[in-house]
Amino acid sequence: MTDTSADLVILGGGSGGYACAFRAAELGLSVVLVEKDKLGGTCLHRGCIPTKALLHAAEVADNAREGDQFGVKSSLEGIDIAGVNSYKDGVIGRLYKGLQGLAKANKVTLVEGAGTFVAPNAVEVDGQRYVGKNVVLATGSYARSLPGLEIGGRVITSDQALNLDFVPEKVVVLGGGVIGVEFASVWASFGADVTIVEALPRLVPAEDEYASKQLERAFRRRGIKFKTGVKFTGATQSETGVSVSLESGDVLEADLLLVAVGRGPNTAGHGYEEAGVAIERGFVVTDERLRTNLPNVYAVGDIVRGLQLAHRGFQQGIFVAEEIAGQNPKVIDEAGIPRVTYCKPEVASVGLSEAAAKEKYGSVETFVYDLAGNGKSQILKTAGGVKLVKAPDGPVVGVTMVGERVGELIGEAQLIYSWEAHPEDVAPLIHAHPTQTEALGEAFLALAGKPLHVHG
Repeated sequence: MTDTSADLVILGGGSGGYACAFRAAELGLSVVLVEKDKLGGTCLHRGCIPTKALLHAAEVADNAREGDQFGVKSSLEGIDIAGVNSYKDGVIGRLYKGLQGLAKANKVTLVEGAGTFVAPNAVEVDGQRYVGKNVVLATGSYARSLPGLEIGGRVITSDQALNLDFVPEKVVVLGGGVIGVEFASVWASFGADVTIVEALPRLVPAEDEYASKQLERAFRRRGIKFKTGVKFTGATQSETGVSVSLESGDVLEADLLLVAVGRGPNTAGHGYEEAGVAIERGFVVTDERLRTNLPNVYAVGDIVRGLQLAHRGFQQGIFVAEEIAGQNPKVIDEAGIPRVTYCKPEVASVGLSEAAAKEKYGSVETFVYDLAGNGKSQILKTAGGVKLVKAPDGPVVGVTMVGERVGELIGEAQLIYSWEAHPEDVAPLIHAHPTQTEALGEAFLALAGKPLHVHG
């Protein structure tokens, strides 16, 4: 066995791993990046990018189907799923090629193969040991299932759903969180009969209750069925379909069952526990500076408890690189990480929900601006709104938005939250007309006591 030394060895080349590698290289550190699959990880190849490509194809399908609303004579002839997949794979391919070029440009040593962490400061790959002054664990997550529910055949996860060569006629989605509602939205736009099953009382249960109500209303209008507050009890496959049993006694028949019950930390089989890394319920235990219990060993991304979002891992990777380089970066505020669900309509939020804010502050002030008063939203024919949550005699601590394209507004909402802005700080800012950003501006005008396009 031979050893290769570097300032930094990273196990995992997803969003957190490669961001850490590139930033560390910019700061003059020598970097070895170990990845068993493809650079870019789940986000690029089996998550964020391919699902959003499908969602955009779904939006195009809806536009074709709904052209008469705008005086445009158009119709939807059908879905060429091979063409959709070709479009999706083309997007992935171009981004993957770009990442490979960046790795080369940053002089990052990319090692292909399954790595095992061996204490105190090395990763082993196919008999080769890579020793780092610092080690970053960034092995990501996997699509979870439920106990006793085997994945295979007509029971699939998002991994298989992204590569289907047909559009199911009838599908049951188990889980009404982000992954579940996004796939439900795609398949409904493609013409499928969709039913979501969620054990908790509402869809997107991690979001403010306002967002759940708005999304449920929109899904009803779209013909997407959902059953909330009911538990799954079993699934039986046949040659022609799958029967899904619920605790209520209902049995749902479908072509496919999509299991979308979240993602689990990918920490098993990498040598973590054997090397002495502290693990709790599958997650690597870290402090606020992402240090594990072992000296000079850090962890980033989905293996660290918290929001499992690519941009969170990305920022954590940058943070750790700067920490190792001695730059003492500011600790990441988890509540300040923007969250977007890209179904139709979109849900976007940052900061605290009303319930979380009440738990923290005791009482809060809220305001909801309805998109019915926003010109651009009316042009787009989208419904929804902007909800603000304000701390007592303090700043706005939460923003939740629902409506088509509102994910593009989250950047301003994040800035408002992060600078701890009061309504009167934001109210004077001028928002271009007609844009959906005006909805944010109008909400802050109203909360500052000077409502303009507000009824009642």
